[in-house]
Amino acid sequence: MAENSSTGSALPPSFAEIVDDFHALALKDRLQLLLEFSRELPALPPELAGDHTGMEAVTECQSPVFVKVETGSTLADEARIYFDAPAEAPTTRGFASILATGLKGLTAQQVLDVPDDVPQRLGLAEAVSPLRLRGMAGMLARIKRQVREGTAA
Repeated sequence: MAENSSTGSALPPSFAEIVDDFHALALKDRLQLLLEFSRELPALPPELAGDHTGMEAVTECQSPVFVKVETGSTLADEARIYFDAPAEAPTTRGFASILATGLKGLTAQQVLDVPDDVPQRLGLAEAVSPLRLRGMAGMLARIKRQVREGTAA
């Protein structure tokens, strides 16, 4: 994991790269990058598409977003994370896509080790409302809870 010089907390390389990409841009361009992420949210697998049964609603988000985590039985197993967020909610969708990208391929333990302040590290606090950042933090908290529950089963 890469160190983040501002907090000293370790970030997985995938997240460190995303944070660096955001900080390399002016504020208005960061919003454009967030919109680009919104267009790159991976589609749900067929067994989840169109049916939120088995997915968890993230009530902290202003728009309807759902998340599901699949893990193996140990913390060393890969965590697979799926999101569903409407196209007409680009900020929420962008945050979901950032999490999907940053967490892809990580083990359950690596997901649990991701610092909770990742949403604040993106440098978007001046551009989006605190409510929106809390929504992304809510997504991450639900992911971590689902990982803990999945590996404890």
